[in-house]
Order: sequence, then structure tokens, then C-alpha cells
Amino acid sequence: MINIRLLDGDTRSFEAPLSGLDIAENISKKLAKKAIAIKVNGTLKDLDTIIKEDAKIEIVTPDSSEGLKIIRHDAAHVLAQAVKELFPEVQVTIGPVIENGFYYDFAKSTKFHADDLKVIEKKMLEIITANQKIVRKVVSKKEAIEYFKSIREFYKIELIEAISDNEEVSIYWQGNFADLCRGPHAPSTGFIKAFKLMKISGSYWRGNSQNASLQRIYGTAWATKADLDNYLLMIEEAEKRDHRKLGKKMDLFHFQEEAPGAVFWHPKGWKLFQTLVNYMRVKQDKAGYLEIATPEIIDKCLWEESGHWEKFGDNMFTAHAADKKIYAVRPMNCPGGIQVFKQGIISYRDLPLRLSEFGKVYRYEPSGSLHGLMRTRAFTQDDAHIFCTEEQLQAESLKVCQLVFEIYKDFGFDTIKVKFSTRPEKRLGSDKIWDKSEAALLSSLQALGIEFTLNPGEGAFYGPKLEFILRDAIGRDWQLGTLQVDLNLPERLRAFYTEQDGNKYHPVVLHRALFGSLERFTGILIEHYAGKLPLWLSPIKVAVITITSDVVNYANEIAAILSDNGIEHIVDTKSETLNYKIKQYSSVKIPIILVVGRNEAKDRTASIRRIGSSDQQNMNLNEFITQIVTEARSLVNYI
Repeated sequence: MINIRLLDGDTRSFEAPLSGLDIAENISKKLAKKAIAIKVNGTLKDLDTIIKEDAKIEIVTPDSSEGLKIIRHDAAHVLAQAVKELFPEVQVTIGPVIENGFYYDFAKSTKFHADDLKVIEKKMLEIITANQKIVRKVVSKKEAIEYFKSIREFYKIELIEAISDNEEVSIYWQGNFADLCRGPHAPSTGFIKAFKLMKISGSYWRGNSQNASLQRIYGTAWATKADLDNYLLMIEEAEKRDHRKLGKKMDLFHFQEEAPGAVFWHPKGWKLFQTLVNYMRVKQDKAGYLEIATPEIIDKCLWEESGHWEKFGDNMFTAHAADKKIYAVRPMNCPGGIQVFKQGIISYRDLPLRLSEFGKVYRYEPSGSLHGLMRTRAFTQDDAHIFCTEEQLQAESLKVCQLVFEIYKDFGFDTIKVKFSTRPEKRLGSDKIWDKSEAALLSSLQALGIEFTLNPGEGAFYGPKLEFILRDAIGRDWQLGTLQVDLNLPERLRAFYTEQDGNKYHPVVLHRALFGSLERFTGILIEHYAGKLPLWLSPIKVAVITITSDVVNYANEIAAILSDNGIEHIVDTKSETLNYKIKQYSSVKIPIILVVGRNEAKDRTASIRRIGSSDQQNMNLNEFITQIVTEARSLVNYI
């Protein structure tokens, strides 16, 4: 007999050996029908795994996050099987699970076309409907190579050859199709209930542009059809909100081939960008930050000293000067901020010292990963480096967390998740220091009553970190702000402060970014609001449009009053129809359209249309000016 401890803490005795399915059936027949896999002492296994000794067991179902990943992995295998049956000459490579779905890379001499996706989907559905049993077989490395050589799957052979000789090699079979895989997988293909193929793109074998070109087919899979439908609706809505399309329509920015991954800001876009900077500047001033600016090009030797050259050198831009020296264009602001800290003698009385910087940084991102404002090679970070003592670490961490939540709330983000990443296996510093650093971050979260997800072992090599994740209006999560504890860089760059005892000590540095990348945050805002930015953020707040030519003077008078009150606006006195003008300015997301006709001019009123509303409100002009000034300055008290 063996003892099986279940997730709810209940312990039951069973006669060994038995499978995961046997345990599920013992709990309930309903659970057994839903069961897709098991966790044995925390490790995911196939449902038919044989249990021979005492263990902690969890039954995994498709409606769990782990179960959903298995479903998506199954779907990737079914995709590969369908492609092989339709295009026998194709070679299969790899097909991992990704966020919201899966993909599979294929080596095919001719291109897949959009029409092929429908044919492949139909074949996949046949395989799923057939409910083919999925069977795992463990073989020797030699046997695996011989098998895949016999079916001419040479990419699989390369993967097998990279496996160590003492590592287990497993092959999963479904029907006549076999794939190299660690698993686990569902018991059969019929567990896939809702899927859809999304798109085709190019890729390279093992992600290296020097290797063979491949074709990638992306798909999504969900536990239920309702979940799939909701996701597809979200994708459709995301297309409408695409910041690249809206940015062009609203005349905010553009990109061009001569500067890949760098933004060309237009006047209205730059106004929005500067509004974000000014907002953050006021917040940081009130929180006791001192703003600095450091060079964008620094001698390579400093980056070697800081350790960035070794770790990030391949992604750094360099400049070669006439003096033969190599200069690096900064990928981050940290070393520059520490150089400012090092000037003069810093006393313990000067700590904490909070130095902020809106620093432009440059990183070589692969061209295929660039995506509008969301992924660029040149971007501006709202960086700050807080220099403090170990005793001050907890209080400073708490202040950063409070500031993060306050700022995100101002921008309309109510759902905020936190990931807490703890010490990795390979790290610097003593366990005593790590204990103190982790405790400081943890107590900050607890003091604010913040729920968080623990990411064991995912901290930076120099210290633990927090990641702040926002959920936008259509349910997408975006990782933005970070807070990292650093006990490494101050030592490498010889930063000291003088303590009360007269001795020198290295400060603790908190690396902190709230927007993260201002470019990316701008893109997220545009998509979150579908271009309909709050009045205080909008670069153009009012469009004053005339109905007839004899009210131009009144329209210009209103414009002058708006200017005197710092309200950005445009005036349109052209002879187009009223409907044309309203449609024109609504399409570029101007928050308020102020319509001026003879009645308005006579009564000194304004007819107001707000974006997203078909209603028109008539107001006294003075009342309107008071209202809009108050609203426009609601969060921008720096005006």
C-alpha cells in the first residue's frame, strides 16, 4: 500500500502500482473524465504515469493554467500532424506553447498561403474528432536518431544529437504521427475543444538568421469555445485599437526604414509625450527625487567595469571615434547615475538620495521583433536610482510601491498584478543580504495589502525584483514598472557613503522605473483608450468649427480665450458641411467639438459634442471655459 496526499490535504491509501487516472477515478468519475494530466510531487506528468510509492498528487484539468498549456501543446502536435498529412514533403522542427496559443515551424520549399490555413484547420479537426490516443514511448538516443532518419526528419535528428547521452528521450505518437517531445500530453487528441489557426510568418531555425529559413504557423487554443470566442473578439478589438494605425490617423508619430525601431514624433505626438514627462516630473518632485541627466555615449571601459559589456555587449550600439577609442551608446542609465552619486563625499545624512532621469537608451533588438512603440531600439526610460542604507531599504521600497499604484490609477488602470522574483541559483552576495532584500520587498507588498505571484529563482543575479503588470480595457496584460534591489553595481563601480563611525560603506541601490519605456507606455495608453485619450492627456483638446461664415469672429474670440487659458485647440472656419467637419475631427479623436452657429454667436453660448457621444449640449461660453479648464488641469497641476 502507498499513501497519496491530494491537493486539498486529504491523504488516501492505495494498492500500488496505480496510474494517475486510477487516482482521479477514485476521487470522482466526473473528475476522471476531465483529467488531462497529473502533478507528482510538483512535477507535471502524463495521466497514465504509474505511481509506485508515496507521493503528493494533483489532478490537472483543462480549465487550469497548466492544463491549458497542455491543450495548446497538444494542438501544436496536431497542427504538425495535419501539415505532414497534407504536405508529406515538409519537415517539422519545433512547436512550443506561447502566450495565448502555440506555433509550429516548418521547413517547406514553397510558401504556405492564407488559404492553406483553412485546409489545415479542417484536417486538424478530423484528427481531433477521431480522438486519436496519444502514447508516450521512451527510447534510447540511438533508436530515436535511427527512427527520425528513416522518415527523413533531419531537424529532429539535430535536436536529438544535442541531448546528453544519459538523458531520457521520449517520443509521442498519435495515429501514424510521431514527434520528439518531453511532454506531458493529454490522453488523446479529443481533449482539444476549441482552436483556431491565426497567421503565417517567417522564422529561422533555432532563431538564428544565419540558419535555414522556416515558416511559422501560429494558432490559439482554449478550454472552451466560449473562451476562444472571447479571445477572438479581443483580437478583433485590438486590431481596431492598434496604436500604429491610430498614431498615423491622429498624426502623432511615424516610423521609416532609415531609422528602424526609432520614433519620428510629430508635434501632437510630442505634446502627448511631454505631457507624460511633465506629469511624472511633478510626481517625482513631490516624492523627493532630484532629476539629473547623464551622457548617452560613454567610453567602453565604464561598461566593462560595470559588467554590462560582458552581459549585453551584443545588443549595444557602439561608436568609433577618430582617437580610435570605442564608445558605447548607453543601453541603460544605471552607470551614469552612479557616477553622479560618486561626486563629492556622501554622508549617511544625505541618504536616501533619490536621483531620477528621463534617459534615452538604445538597444539592438532584432528587426523581426520591432513593433511600433511597443518594441523599439531607441526609447526613453523614466529611470530612478535610490541610494540608501540597508536599514532604509524597506521604507524606500514601500514608497516606490505606493507611488506606482498612485500613478497607474491616475491613468485609468485599476487592475494591477505584481510578480515577486526571488534569488536565483547563480547569484552574488550572501544569504544574509538576500534575506534582508527579499524581506524588504515582501513587507512592502504586505503593508499595502497587495496580492502577488511568487516567481522563485527569477530575480536578477544581484537582487530580488518586483514587476508591475497592468490590465488594459480589453483584458490584455502589460508588464511595465519594475523595482530591483542592487547590491552589486555600487561595489563594482566603487560607490561609497560615509557612516557615522567614519567608515565607508557601499549603498544599496534601488533601480526603479514606473512607466518603463515612455514610448511603450504611450502606445499602451493609445490602445487602452482606443485613441480617445482623457482631456488632460489629449494633445488637441477642442476643435472649434463654424456652421456659417458670418460667425468666424466669434469662433476666433473663443479660440483666443482657449489660448489664454492654455487649452490646446484648432479652429476650422472652412466652408465644408457641418457633418463633414464633425466626422473629420471625431476620426482623429479630438475630445471636444465646439460647434458655432448664428444662435451661439447671438447668445454667447457653445454647442458641445464630446467624443463617443451623439448628444449635443448647449452651454454658456463662460461656464464652458470654466468647466474645460478645470477638467483639463485635473491631473496636470504643472500648467
